[in-house]
Amino acid sequence: MRQAARLFFGFLDILLALLLAAMAVMVFVNVVMRYTMNSGLPVSDELSRFAFVWLTFIGAVVAYHHRQHMGMETVVAQFGRRGRLVLMGISDLLILGCAGVLTHGTWKQLPINASMSAPVTGLSMAWVYGIGLFTGLGIILITLERLARLATGRITEDELRGFGGEMTEHPQPASAPRPQDRGE
Repeated sequence: MRQAARLFFGFLDILLALLLAAMAVMVFVNVVMRYTMNSGLPVSDELSRFAFVWLTFIGAVVAYHHRQHMGMETVVAQFGRRGRLVLMGISDLLILGCAGVLTHGTWKQLPINASMSAPVTGLSMAWVYGIGLFTGLGIILITLERLARLATGRITEDELRGFGGEMTEHPQPASAPRPQDRGE
């Protein structure tokens, strides 16, 4: 299961890179065309905006998976293990509620968006704004997995330290000898 999740999030990382590259190329080509030929590609403007929406919503799931979202680490750092566990549970429950609202709202809005077309490409706007379903469901699944681990006591100390804003890895200075160099 962990391998499947690792592959899935690796795929999302590649997709994000491709979306960012596509946006950069489309915008660059349009700028050059407008400067040199006094015209541009309207489809480039529209598709780069759609790519930005997808980039943002897919990136939200990836950032949430890696716990790179914003948090109140200053407050959480003041608590010990038990307090952090409680705050983590409360935080995950609030996130679950917000992701549920996002998913429900996107689902209710989808028929309206499906009936509208993009002005240049003619794409259904459901393709653009339907990404909210992916984001909402992705965050719900990640949060449910975290809550299950919290309820069963399988939260690691590194996760708790990370939740409090503490660094989980302590890199050694370049001048410090490595353990294998010291014969350990």
